[in-house]
Amino acid sequence: MKEFTLTRKKSQLPYAMVLLLILVLFGIYLSRVGKILAVRWIFGIAFGFVLQRSRFCFTAAVRDPVLTGNTSLFRAVLIATTVAMVGFSYIQFAAHLSGCPVPGMIKPAGVHTLLGGIIFGIGAVLSGGCASGTLMRVGEGHLVNMIALVFFIAGSAAGAYHFGWFKENIIKFARPVFLPDILGWGAAFFGQLAFLLILYWLALWWDYNSRAE
Repeated sequence: MKEFTLTRKKSQLPYAMVLLLILVLFGIYLSRVGKILAVRWIFGIAFGFVLQRSRFCFTAAVRDPVLTGNTSLFRAVLIATTVAMVGFSYIQFAAHLSGCPVPGMIKPAGVHTLLGGIIFGIGAVLSGGCASGTLMRVGEGHLVNMIALVFFIAGSAAGAYHFGWFKENIIKFARPVFLPDILGWGAAFFGQLAFLLILYWLALWWDYNSRAE
């Protein structure tokens, strides 16, 4: 029989301290260039830390319920979406009542939306993560995600370069979709809220039944 010996992992604390020192020094440099750069630097580091510790990834949120039956990340996305929806609805409705233009990125939805979603979904599944998940795993040293990040940037650059053609030949034929204009403010708000609550309940039901099996 083979004998297995436990090897103690080398402490990574010295590397962490050096990295922390580099982050602080670079933050000080940015603060001298421009205060807003230092704020963005701190926010970016904090956001990345939260992503890494929470394992937050939109692709995993949809993938995990199918592969493992775990819906915790999917439910977290639903909660975040609900909070954002309530907040932005208040801002937009307040602007509507005051007679100001309704703020927000109200864009056309059409074939290009469906096609782009399918292509992005396939790429996210093959690479093992969405944009946030890829960046988070690159920071952890995952080689596959480093390769995915290169093609993510290349694809984004190609899409930006050809965006004019897509806009003139496909996007301009689609109409902007803003649910309050279609359903009314009340139906749009409470309809979305009810839909998200139903999805949350279904996620709990799926999680419970998957664990029971």
